[in-house]
Amino acid sequence: MASNDKVTVVDNDPKLALPDLDNIYLAAERLQGVAAHTPLQENINLSDRYGANIFLKREDLQVVRSYKIRGAYNKMASLPAEALAKGVVCASAGNHAQGLAYACRKMAVNGIIFMPVTTPNQKVKQVRMFGKEFVNVQLIGDTYDDAFKAAMDYVNSHDSTFVHPFDDVLVMEGQGTVGLEILRDATGKIDYLLMAIGGGGLASGVSTVFKQLSPKTKLIGVEPLGSPSMKVSIDEGRVIALDKIDKFVDGAAVKRPGDMTFEICRQNLDRVLLVPEGKVCTTILKLYDEDAIVAEPAGALTIAALDMVKDEIKGKNVVCLVSGGNNDITRTEEIKERSLLYEGLKHYFIIRFPQRAGAFRDFLNVLGPTDDISRFEYTKKTNRETGPAVVGIELKNREDFAPLIQRMQEQNIVFEYLNDQPDLFQFVV
Repeated sequence: MASNDKVTVVDNDPKLALPDLDNIYLAAERLQGVAAHTPLQENINLSDRYGANIFLKREDLQVVRSYKIRGAYNKMASLPAEALAKGVVCASAGNHAQGLAYACRKMAVNGIIFMPVTTPNQKVKQVRMFGKEFVNVQLIGDTYDDAFKAAMDYVNSHDSTFVHPFDDVLVMEGQGTVGLEILRDATGKIDYLLMAIGGGGLASGVSTVFKQLSPKTKLIGVEPLGSPSMKVSIDEGRVIALDKIDKFVDGAAVKRPGDMTFEICRQNLDRVLLVPEGKVCTTILKLYDEDAIVAEPAGALTIAALDMVKDEIKGKNVVCLVSGGNNDITRTEEIKERSLLYEGLKHYFIIRFPQRAGAFRDFLNVLGPTDDISRFEYTKKTNRETGPAVVGIELKNREDFAPLIQRMQEQNIVFEYLNDQPDLFQFVV
């Protein structure tokens, strides 16, 4: 976390309930015929790359394309009939909403799902498709916080049950069934298990299973670098609410972990790794190109983290939990852009061209044989000696950047580099 990021300390409740292994077995029974038993697949490409036996737990192949159905259904199936008759409520802009919607349809229970107005239409359609006539989607406010407030107002006024996306023991126990399936399907010991962390419900449930049934497995949580709420909280020894996060990895971008999930992750996880969002984007593209796997940003987190443990996992059995595959195709260009920037293959400049014929041709001479202009925005000004242009250059290799800068300096090109100036860069990309 950057040193100037603001955080808020939240007091913890010492009397917090913890998930129970016996209850996770009961949750697995409840989920039969509802949630799919997703495959545990060895990935040859990743195994060869890291010199290890890499297995993927494919929750992206779940019926709602994420593990969220497990926790939502287990919570609802544990409620008394009188509570279900009053309906259930959640606030979500993504996978939790879809999981709850599907559970409502399976159980013929009415549910109201509050989502921000800014939620992509594709996600709203998916929620309505999974829930059919049992779900009422309410689009309220511009942020998740707005939707959450509206959901809680509704719960308080209608005496409905709020289904929390992560900080609920029954939800955690439902997510913990992922761990039971991994251990059931594994043909040998599991040395490392990597799990994405948003609010911490998945990591809490699965780590509870492994701590008791496979205690020698190294349990590693993975968060996006731009929203490290669990790692910051664990490092500080108390729940921390971040004032600002990068929401790109939307399935794991949480300002504040749960009180219960914090305590469980603090006790059970060996460590939490932070992965840059650009690295996640590169991983998404590789998974699609090499293995035809469509992973959402949160689903690719654990695989993106393998580079951070590559030296210690050689020859080991490693499971990466692919938590979801609800990737919006309209984000593809943004994913490519973030990947190129992270890999050092895309660079933006403000070039101040002399206002004379041939100035642009002179600039082209500084480009290398494989350098490509991917963006050019220029308006000729009157009564000025120079005219600024925003220029994006895409390189074939990261190593081509230094020679490009050297040639620009030798040719007296007047430029300003934008990639490392966030205040300016945000207006360009």
